[in-house]
Amino acid sequence: MTGPAEVRCALMRGGTSKGAYFLAGDLPDDPAARDDLLLRIMGSPDPRQIDGLGGAHPLTSKVAVVSASADPDADVDYLFLQVAVERPEVNDRQNCGNILAGVGPFAVERGLVAPADGETSVRIRMLNTGERAVATFPTPGGRVDYTGDAEISGVPGTAAPVVIEFPAADVPLLPTGNVRDTVAGTEVTCVDNGMPTVLIPAAALGVSGYEPPGDLEEDLALADRLRDIRLAAGKLMGLGDVEHATVPKLTLLAPPRSGGAVTTRTFIPVRCHTSIGVLGAASVAAGLRLPGGVGEGIAVLPEHGDRVRIEHPTGFLDIDTDVDPRGPKVRRTAVVRTARKIFDGTVFPRAAASARPEGGNDGSAPR
Repeated sequence: MTGPAEVRCALMRGGTSKGAYFLAGDLPDDPAARDDLLLRIMGSPDPRQIDGLGGAHPLTSKVAVVSASADPDADVDYLFLQVAVERPEVNDRQNCGNILAGVGPFAVERGLVAPADGETSVRIRMLNTGERAVATFPTPGGRVDYTGDAEISGVPGTAAPVVIEFPAADVPLLPTGNVRDTVAGTEVTCVDNGMPTVLIPAAALGVSGYEPPGDLEEDLALADRLRDIRLAAGKLMGLGDVEHATVPKLTLLAPPRSGGAVTTRTFIPVRCHTSIGVLGAASVAAGLRLPGGVGEGIAVLPEHGDRVRIEHPTGFLDIDTDVDPRGPKVRRTAVVRTARKIFDGTVFPRAAASARPEGGNDGSAPR
């Protein structure tokens, strides 16, 4: 596959992730050709992604594809693509709530949505799952303003707030129909409030839940347990064979240490997240509010209000979640994120394999 020699692209930080944002019309229509092009743009497969935009980590190897929506209830469509770092894989089986934070500003920057003078709200349809979100952000004078006083853990400095509200979804909050399941010999709660997530008491896996992400990644016995749980839970949640998928996420729960509701360590799926994804946190927050879930006796929920503070390795994330336990169903979910445009211009993808000259350096060793 060849594809264009250059592509218009914006690199943006969305929440605690970073990714390349494209208009759908600037990429090939054929998914296989599109994915091949994105692998070459991001520099995959390569552990350093040295020849592309990727940052050698799943959190910085992400792509948003945005287009005007034909749906009368949405302004734009957003397709999230996770580009693997060390494998030639592009995955579209999940949403990303952090990259979502940049979709509204990007849509205004590209002229897909006319901004208001003051603040602009963009209705977003997430094509990965069909779910919806509304992002509201400052646009003084009709221009996106990325500066502000909002601060989120895991990101240096401050920026303008992007308030993201998620309408109640039609998917079951409990995909298995149970508030607790025994999966691979471990009691868990399987929940989906925007992201299929398996909640697991950290102590049940022989860890505290306070370990640094790197230490957890190096625990081979833990990795084996998590793999068994994920594969079994995937089938139980109706996701089928998840051997090569990035869902469901696995979140270990431990009592809070810094005034929040719970401490978390989340795997995506084998790397331990240095923070937590927005939609993953939304699922955790909803799961904690379910009577009889595995979070009981671990989480310390606030006595009043909908806000749940989720502690993670680099700080916390606040989620407003209103759950009706009789359904159970979620009535409202909202979160404050920030986003920043890093550059806007043209990216030049690595040449396709078929376009490389014969006898050239294959990159296997420096010369």
